[in-house]
Amino acid sequence: MSTTILVIDDDVNICEMLRVYLENEGYEVKTANDGSKGINYFKIYEPDLVLLDIMLPKKDGWQVCREIREMSSKPVIMITAKGDVFDKVLGLELGADDFIVKPFDMKELSARVKAVLRRYSAKDTKDEEEVIKFDNIEVSLQKYELKIKGKSVDIPPKELELFYFLAQNYNRVFTRDQLLDKVWGFDYLGDSRTVDVHVKRLREKLEGVSDKWILKTVWGVGYKFEILQ
Repeated sequence: MSTTILVIDDDVNICEMLRVYLENEGYEVKTANDGSKGINYFKIYEPDLVLLDIMLPKKDGWQVCREIREMSSKPVIMITAKGDVFDKVLGLELGADDFIVKPFDMKELSARVKAVLRRYSAKDTKDEEEVIKFDNIEVSLQKYELKIKGKSVDIPPKELELFYFLAQNYNRVFTRDQLLDKVWGFDYLGDSRTVDVHVKRLREKLEGVSDKWILKTVWGVGYKFEILQ
């Protein structure tokens, strides 16, 4: 089966340019010119990857990304004319997998698409049926599920992936840059605040759950999931 890419951009010319180029690369391409249609097409075509502009009519790219993340962990690459670090950080916090700024080189975009699909495929095919369990908590990437004291807890995909990674590598310290690379899977963008935000939100969910482990800040270095003796 061919890989399907959904392009959501209000610029018809960009959609057509991407469609022609990506189809020549062997992908099946669907296009939508506003956020509402983009969400509908995502539900209908179930694409393998989404190329998503931020400045969209009806629903902007931030809202579209939020809604996609509520129903799927399929990769999203944000495409925008804005290059501000704030936009990149916000996109990452909403669950985007990568970020590319207009005007972009088509070969660079193609390379990013291939890299994100490769990472997603590797994540999807490796032994993710493993459920990590510690006192009062268990987390599964296969089901994208976090259970606290046996009850499922709502959690965004990137928070779950971050917690899974730290718990899987318990007692090891990771810098913010390493976590961006390992969990988000792309080069450092110049601001690691998104890691801090995700850790803060995880701590709010995990507060008081157990006295046998802790999501710990190692000052001047980064974070680790520590098993307490």
